[in-house]
Amino acid sequence: MLDDKIRKARERLNESIITGKSYEEIYNLSVELDELIAKYYMKNDSNDAKKDIF
Repeated sequence: MLDDKIRKARERLNESIITGKSYEEIYNLSVELDELIAKYYMKNDSNDAKKDIF
């Protein structure tokens, strides 16, 4: 699920760059993608930590 959100956000960002959207729109999409990636890593780090406990 989070993987799909990251993929879609990346596609929107790439498309905005290719079509020459405004800096502000590209920046906002980039921040959105960064936040999704951070959530992905935090989720995976949390799962790895649980594996270490058990």
